[in-house]
Amino acid sequence: MARAQAPEPRQTLDPDRVAQWLARHPDFFVGREGLLQQLKVPHPETQGATSLLERLVHDLRRRAEVAEERLEQLLESARQNEVHYRRMRELVLALLEAEDNDALAQAVATQLSERFQISSIALWCPPALTDSEPQPPQPPRHILDNSVAPRLSALLDGRSSRCTKLTISDWKRLLPHIKPPGQAGSCAITHLPLGESSGYLVLADADPDHFRASLDTLFIEYLGEILSRLMLRLGGQPHDR
Repeated sequence: MARAQAPEPRQTLDPDRVAQWLARHPDFFVGREGLLQQLKVPHPETQGATSLLERLVHDLRRRAEVAEERLEQLLESARQNEVHYRRMRELVLALLEAEDNDALAQAVATQLSERFQISSIALWCPPALTDSEPQPPQPPRHILDNSVAPRLSALLDGRSSRCTKLTISDWKRLLPHIKPPGQAGSCAITHLPLGESSGYLVLADADPDHFRASLDTLFIEYLGEILSRLMLRLGGQPHDR
């Protein structure tokens, strides 16, 4: 009687080589749909396995959800940009209607309070800009002097605009027409180029984190550029180009 031969050892394929081969032959499963139904893959959310088709459906659904979330984020960003644009448009139009620098300061204070919830501002002007005015400036506009200018320059720390903390003593000095809060607040400051002189716009809040240092200063810089041009025009000063 012939002796039975021992079974040959089971050979296994290298998974990486299989993956590479399938990548080079993406049409392998064409005509082999039954094989796809037999394949099992780990379930992404629970223990155990699921069919390849179910896993593909799950992945496609998740991708659709992510795409929908991103689209909603883009739409929300667009809505916020439109709201911001409309607010800026109304603010600029109101400033253009001002007949003098006091009216300009009042307009910017009103617009910032009503449209941007910024109720504490101060506009510091150089004496040269107010010499020809019959009356002294009215708050929130003030004449820049040697007691205030160095402190504003120090807070800017060599920059054209900046967001930073505002101590109670600085609040009393830089916003003298507004009662200071019971604690240190925060502020955004920008430099105003006014011909050969300089001015400053200060926006303040009692919340020390409202104008945090990491906040972008594009808004106050843009507002400062508009105010500089209008103040020079209303004050009769030559505008440097």
